[in-house]
Amino acid sequence: MFIQTEPTPNPEVLKFLPGREVMGEGARDFRDSLDAEDSPLATDIFQITGVERVYFGPEFLTVEKQPAADWSHLKAPVLAAIMDHFTSGRPLFTTEQADAQHEGGDYEGDAAQIVAEIKDLLDSRIRPAVAQDGGDILFSRFEPDTGVVWLNMRGACSGCPSSTATLKAGVEGMLKHYVPEVTRVEQTL
Repeated sequence: MFIQTEPTPNPEVLKFLPGREVMGEGARDFRDSLDAEDSPLATDIFQITGVERVYFGPEFLTVEKQPAADWSHLKAPVLAAIMDHFTSGRPLFTTEQADAQHEGGDYEGDAAQIVAEIKDLLDSRIRPAVAQDGGDILFSRFEPDTGVVWLNMRGACSGCPSSTATLKAGVEGMLKHYVPEVTRVEQTL
């Protein structure tokens, strides 16, 4: 098994490509070892000293290190954990997992149509581009009175130094262009 690695715009995050499906259609963000209890692979990765966060994408996973840790010491153990997991045949999760989805919310009338347009743009144009850098962006909520869209950034995007620029220059610009009711885009914490 050959596992490729790629840098991401976030220097604290490295993207691992095992050459096979990880989540398939969904995604899952593990903020700490407690979040990882139902995933043998995420649990194994969190046992490596210096690992701060793990994210599973459709065909990749990203690992965020602690700022004081060095990739030259972490990369090999993470690669070993990934290889051991996939060659062992163990399941990715011990329980049924739901795909990562946009948050719903109860919207009616024009607001419901606007939210549908926002989610469609996110799914068709923005999320595929962000996934190339090892991240994901999900819709959180829309405020019809102000036109503010709240998004949840995950994976390599979470905490990335360039995430604000991506959010404001890229995502906000595209949403405002295609959905004129959008006035601003903000990140949920």
